[in-house]
This record gives sequence, C-alpha cells and structure tokens, in this order.
Amino acid sequence: MRVEGKAVKFGDNIDTDVIIPGKYLVYTEPEVLAQHAMEGVDPDFSKRAREGVVIVAGKNFGCGSSREQAPIALKHAGVRCVVAKSFARIFLRNAINVGLPVVEADILNEVDEGDVIAVDLSSGAVADLSKGFFKPIKPFPDFLLEILRDGGLVEHLKKRGFGK
Repeated sequence: MRVEGKAVKFGDNIDTDVIIPGKYLVYTEPEVLAQHAMEGVDPDFSKRAREGVVIVAGKNFGCGSSREQAPIALKHAGVRCVVAKSFARIFLRNAINVGLPVVEADILNEVDEGDVIAVDLSSGAVADLSKGFFKPIKPFPDFLLEILRDGGLVEHLKKRGFGK
C-alpha cells in the first residue's frame, strides 16, 4: 500500500484540540469536521489539503484528548498519511481505526513544505521524491494494511460479515 502527497509541516506536540477545535465537536459529519481541521494553526489547511497531502510533524503528534474526530477530520480534509517522529498512542490507534495511515519517522528537518512525500506501508519506506532521499520504516503488518485498505476498522469488520 503506497500513499503520496505534498508535505505540510507542523512541529512538536500537535494536540487534538489543534487538529479539530472543541467547538466543532457538536458536528458528526466528517465533511464538516474536515473544513475545520488544523484551523487554529493554519486557517487555509483544509483548502490546501483537498489536493491530497502528507502531514510531516515532530514528536507527540495527536496528544491531548482521545477524540476520534481528530483523525476523521484529517482524513476527510485530504490527508493521505501523517508522518511524525512519534504519536500519542490513542491517536495512532484512532487513526488506524478510521483508515488514516500514520507512520513514525523523524524526517521533519529533512523535508521542505510542498515536497512530494511517498510512503510505502507494505515494504516500509518513506521517501521525499522532491529531494531524492529515502528512509526505511517498519513495514505495517498485513492485518493493519487490510484495515487501512478497507477504509477503517468498522468497514473492515462489515466486509468480513460482522454487524449484519
């Protein structure tokens, strides 16, 4: 499974309140949440993300509350993958559950805003196609790739006959 998009950079400790501000948690529609993704730090993010982006961030991405609306907002805004030095564990699991690929790789200082980033989850690689660098990552296990390919855990379980 391979994803690709232009890099949008953020620093360390990007918390779920920044990813989707609390005042928007009254909405349940993914498209509405997407319109407000990252607006506290980048008011134009949702417009830029529509073309398909890869967020590149520092450490502790997704810290804060355990709201699953955060990865939902990013996914529906057009984020194809989040690459960060580290993730808050609950965010990482919520992201996989909603079908948003997230990988740990420390590339923030090697990437420029707008570089084309490719992530191969199957073979285990992150590449900056604009600069020509490659960084190995741990490949995703097959069961996680299946969940991501199916669009998240709920869709994965439906596909396998659960919930009928």
